[in-house]
Amino acid sequence: MSTPPMLRQMRHDVWATEKLLEDCRTLRAEQLELTVPGTYGTIRKTFIHIVGADERYLSRFLTTCDSMLNEDRNADAGLDEIATHLPHVRDGVERLFAGSEFDPDRVIRDERRKLMITAWVLVTQFAHHGSDHRAHIGTILGAQGLPTPEIDVWAYAGDNEAVGPLT
Repeated sequence: MSTPPMLRQMRHDVWATEKLLEDCRTLRAEQLELTVPGTYGTIRKTFIHIVGADERYLSRFLTTCDSMLNEDRNADAGLDEIATHLPHVRDGVERLFAGSEFDPDRVIRDERRKLMITAWVLVTQFAHHGSDHRAHIGTILGAQGLPTPEIDVWAYAGDNEAVGPLT
């Protein structure tokens, strides 16, 4: 059975967030509080936002961890605490597509937002949202002359031996 494209996209998203977070662990505390106009917020708060949103998107499909990141409740979370949520996100992505066939046309009730949402919208938003906010962190790093890690699909494909030189 082949891997659904949406699963590949969501796996990349989790990988990219993990890699960026790991690279940002070398930053000093004051550097994690940097921001630039046009971005979501500080580097640290943007990570809280990305990972918390991933957990909330997945919770619409699955029972996820009980203590999801929340920007109000976890406003002071450091990278170590944020990183503890990533295995739950990675596991949730795998469980979403495990077993029965994922139905992208399934309609989901979102009581919090008072919306009916087609499942493909949530999985697409999962990937787009993370990519958008990781770009914000990259903008902040670049504006400060700090290194920016390679986290695009090409880097992910290389890490997974899905691209390589012609033989």
